[in-house]
Amino acid sequence: MTEAYSLTASAAADIPAPVLPYEPPMPQGRLPIGLVGAGGISAAHLDAYRTAGFDVRVICNRTLSRAVERRDAFFPQAEATDDIAATLSRPDIAVLDITPHPAERTPLIEAALLSGKHVLSQKPFVHDLDTGARLCDLAEDKGLVLAVNQNGRWSPHMSYIREAVRAGLIGQVQSVHLSVHWDHSWIRGTSFERIEDLILYDFAIHWFDFLTSLIGPAATNVMATRARAGGQDVAVPLLSQTIVEFPGGQAAFLFDAATRFGPQDRSIITGTLGTLAAHGPDLGHQTVTLATAAGLARPALTGTWFNDGFRGTMGALLCAAETGQPPLNGTRANLDSLALAFAAIAAARRGTAVRPGSIRSLAQAQS
Repeated sequence: MTEAYSLTASAAADIPAPVLPYEPPMPQGRLPIGLVGAGGISAAHLDAYRTAGFDVRVICNRTLSRAVERRDAFFPQAEATDDIAATLSRPDIAVLDITPHPAERTPLIEAALLSGKHVLSQKPFVHDLDTGARLCDLAEDKGLVLAVNQNGRWSPHMSYIREAVRAGLIGQVQSVHLSVHWDHSWIRGTSFERIEDLILYDFAIHWFDFLTSLIGPAATNVMATRARAGGQDVAVPLLSQTIVEFPGGQAAFLFDAATRFGPQDRSIITGTLGTLAAHGPDLGHQTVTLATAAGLARPALTGTWFNDGFRGTMGALLCAAETGQPPLNGTRANLDSLALAFAAIAAARRGTAVRPGSIRSLAQAQS
């Protein structure tokens, strides 16, 4: 009787894992790159570019000593400078990686595009959807590639899952359930501690972006909550959860950013033909399984989120510049991810369901 209620799992045969193109894309050539903003995250960018053999020629920061430090650590032959305007217009640079926070970044992106540069923007892309759409229009009018450093797209487990869904291996997506339990207290005393909706905006954007990579702009409603964890000693709420409705399915996100011990990350994606699952102690070490009628496949993935994710975002941009095809991390599609983030923030504050796209900016979401 219990079997009839699916309370026990039937044995599944082990089968070979499908070979999928989950690894970071690599360009044929070496377009010259400049980096603007040598803050904390730039080390991950530059380490990935060095590993990939990309051609970084200039590192620019308003504090010259930081640019020099990054240059010496990763690309000793590059130029270090504090002249941002000159860097944005350098004729020998084809691609600019622009890393400051969104408010500072938007005018830099616009200036770079007007100078004829392909641009990789740090995430989250913009503070409002209309500004983002305007920058997308400008890039398209100029025939340039504008992409977002949504590096989670090339974390090995997320990338394999996405490619499995795109290949139709689990059929129509029915549910996407993601839970992340980690310690985000490193923000204490940093500028990130002043971002009130930090978890749902700066962090969860990776998971909203992952969802849109699976279902596109299909989301119809978003519900969310946020709360302070007992005993937390940072200023912003560290707990949040989100439910997303889409035709024929649902998604649920759980973010516990005050998990001091025993971090865990789990993902389950179900479809009409199969189930994909990933789990591990952190985002850099994940085990993936694919269950279908044929059996259970366990792909042996290589790489880690840091630095494969960062090689992926720049690699996709460089490939797009070569081929003329849109990159997987293009900004136009990323606006759908931001629409989910803004809707989640508004839903958490208002206690009601919110339609993605109806909230046009972070300021509107927080009002």
